[in-house]
Amino acid sequence: MAAQEAVDTVRDREIGVEQEHLDQVYRRLEEKIHEAEFLMNDAARKGHVGTPGALAERDAQVFRAGIHLNRLNNEFEDFLFGRIDLLEGKDGVRGPDGAHTSVEPADDAVRPDNTAEIGETLHIGRIGVLDADYSPLVIDWRAPAAAPFYRSTPVEPGRVVRRRVIRSKGRRVLGVEDDLMRPELKATLDGAELPVIGDGALMAALGQARSHSMRDIVSSIQAEQDLVIRAPAASVTYVEGGPGTGKTAVALHRAAYLLYQDRRRYAGGILIVSPTPLLVSYTEGVLPSLGEEGQVAIRALGSLVDGAEADAYDEPAVSRIKGSSRMLAVLRKAARGALESPDAPQLLRVVAFGRRLELTAEDLKRIRQNVLSGTAPVNLLRPRARRLLLDALYARSGAAGRHSDPELAAELRSSFDEDVSTEDAFLSFLDAWWPELAPRRVLDAMADEKRLGRWARRILNPGEVRRLARSLRRPGLSVHDVALLDELHTLLGAPARPKRKREYDPLDQLTGLEELMPVREETQRERAERLAAERTEYAHVIVDEAQDLTPMQWRMVGRRGRHATWTIVGDPAQSSWSDPDEAAAARDEALGSRPRRRFELTVNYRNPAEIAELAGKVLALAMPGKESPRAVRSTGVRPRFLAVAKAGDLAGAVREEAARLLSEVEGTVGVVVAMDRRAEAARWLDGLGDRVVALGSLEAKGLEYDATLVVSPAEIADESPAGLRVLYVALTRSTQALTVLAGERDLPDEAGVPDLLRD
Repeated sequence: MAAQEAVDTVRDREIGVEQEHLDQVYRRLEEKIHEAEFLMNDAARKGHVGTPGALAERDAQVFRAGIHLNRLNNEFEDFLFGRIDLLEGKDGVRGPDGAHTSVEPADDAVRPDNTAEIGETLHIGRIGVLDADYSPLVIDWRAPAAAPFYRSTPVEPGRVVRRRVIRSKGRRVLGVEDDLMRPELKATLDGAELPVIGDGALMAALGQARSHSMRDIVSSIQAEQDLVIRAPAASVTYVEGGPGTGKTAVALHRAAYLLYQDRRRYAGGILIVSPTPLLVSYTEGVLPSLGEEGQVAIRALGSLVDGAEADAYDEPAVSRIKGSSRMLAVLRKAARGALESPDAPQLLRVVAFGRRLELTAEDLKRIRQNVLSGTAPVNLLRPRARRLLLDALYARSGAAGRHSDPELAAELRSSFDEDVSTEDAFLSFLDAWWPELAPRRVLDAMADEKRLGRWARRILNPGEVRRLARSLRRPGLSVHDVALLDELHTLLGAPARPKRKREYDPLDQLTGLEELMPVREETQRERAERLAAERTEYAHVIVDEAQDLTPMQWRMVGRRGRHATWTIVGDPAQSSWSDPDEAAAARDEALGSRPRRRFELTVNYRNPAEIAELAGKVLALAMPGKESPRAVRSTGVRPRFLAVAKAGDLAGAVREEAARLLSEVEGTVGVVVAMDRRAEAARWLDGLGDRVVALGSLEAKGLEYDATLVVSPAEIADESPAGLRVLYVALTRSTQALTVLAGERDLPDEAGVPDLLRD
């Protein structure tokens, strides 16, 4: 009892030490907020000065101050999370953040009797804070000085003696957890021995309950993850790692790190591509918590095309057709063939030079073939089609040989073109015969099985044509349709629009004011947000769960990063695409000849060893020889197996087990079913509360729950040729408890263990 009281006394004292430092940080933050408010007020007063230079300076000042003030206010909650106590460094050089830059300790930092004095203490947080003398109160987690907090290990400690994770809520420190990097060393700080509190920060973080939103891992990043986050951005960084290795979290933290390191370089924006809207919703709160928002766009694959939003799922057989690179040849034919609609006119008749001129169906066919002989986008060929129509009509008029003088002949031709091209009959014909095609219009035309059959001849077989046409007649768009729309946008092209004339403004009389002043109809922040929303190319592209992208999706994503650097995050063992080699070829085409830098994450921080062991049985079937990532903890709780004898018993069994899991965990419960059971599974869970969610097998990618209920593994495995890999994903979503509910198709044994999961 006395020993426990002593531990509690030391813990309380150390919490008090960190509380004192946090209070100092908040006082400094309040000073910075007052400075920002003064700057904004001062800038606003300059608005009374009417010169263009003063107005522009005022606007820029207000914009910068507003950003600074907003960031300080946003980061006022829970932003201090770490501390490192370091030995004296080899030199006394300090970096821009005020910390010493030396990585290794000085030669005399450790005395012969294995004692040492702490030479520097750094606190780590979401943003950097300097005191009035420019000494660091908080180091930004992305700064070089913070790297030892993540990189240091007992094997390679560098200067770090103690690493501490600080848990706080608002202005109050709740607890501390310490890790010793040099346990053999007796270190002192201000003459007192360095205390150690807790059983390890990582294990404490892993045991926290999950919610429906992803938390950042900024306080618990591990060394192999930190290497990826801080890797140079040149070319392509490829990161491979199994379930629970933190791939998605690493991708998000890497985006924040790159912006911190070189904000000018990434002013063109960073795009993070996620496979599903669920994963976007799950992760979108992480970046603001890391001090970054506005320049990073997180988009689901079904939301990459402006004006299109995927709200449906295709059957696996249809997905394989739409995602295949064969669709490129089909779309090329459809983009041109869609011009020949059943309603297209077959005769052009105009009046010129007092004569009635006609072009027959055969003439028009020949002209169309001539126009389409090139590879330019269809909509951009409309001017060429107009010109060839006028050429044919002029030749038909017999006026070509009327003048031998070139100038008179040119004048006559110009007069003819002007008369005919402004005639209502010609304009109406051109609009109907060569309409401006929109991607959605072509996709709708492909829903006609007969027309699609002509365009897909010798590319798709009749059964594939039938399934594809039927899926395109269904209302709504699938995620695979969005990639087809993007390809069609490229094949069709968008004709140049005439620039809209800006309304007259008396202030325009001030020379140069238009260049200096922001747009008056919107603030600069609104303008930045609008431009970000309209952006179609980015400075850096991060692809999460890259193993799931189809060849057509790789083409879509590739267009958004033609001049970008890339981070590709994935795991072949979790791929839901049936032909990984075809997808890899499309990926390599999108990335071009850029050099690749490869990293591998090997540690599973999500699943207890008991769950990871069960999932490993499916991995052995899906990808023989592939090793699972190593789980870092064991809970002693084995996966639970249940079975239902009849299909009618499934709903009750799912509801009962979901309720039981809710009573056992504090956080969320995910119920994973085959894709075609999503709607009925949601009905089974109705009324159990918002901590439980039903999701299809393909929607589970990247998500995690305190407990998971996987329903009928055989149904999931039989969904597609990649079904075993999809089942592997489903079994690796839980951080604490897993239940597998077997149906008749699973051939469960007496203990309820499905055939697929038995030894």
